Amino acid sequence: MKIAIGNDHAGTEYKLAIVGLLKSLNIDVNNYGTDGTDSVDYADFVHPVANDVEKGTVDLGIIICGSGNGASMTANKHQKVRSALCWTKEIVALAREHNDANILSLPARFISLPQALEMVNTFLNTNFEGGRHERRIEKIPCK
Repeated sequence: MKIAIGNDHAGTEYKLAIVGLLKSLNIDVNNYGTDGTDSVDYADFVHPVANDVEKGTVDLGIIICGSGNGASMTANKHQKVRSALCWTKEIVALAREHNDANILSLPARFISLPQALEMVNTFLNTNFEGGRHERRIEKIPCK
């Protein structure tokens, strides 16, 4: 499995911990995020993640900013991307099962680090259910 990850300054601590988790699971990581806490623009780090997902060079993506909103909005401008802003593991599971989310957007300022790691585990270990959800996904327009 291969994951692309990107973050702005609000998500650096979370990104570093998530990359550590992914590597401990023998998952390859394309790390596009900043490693610093100086203010940066989230879009500069989200577009490369979304590009990887869009091209199919990674299996999934994870993006992190303060609220998760700007990052998710940016990612969802890309074809074939279904970024889900999540704040509980239950929402993560539904985003994968019902919406076939391929990017997880985390709001670093509103969840704890243990919650974030639990949400990443849920994202990695939950599959799309298909069925009635498939026809709904097909109604999401692509440019």
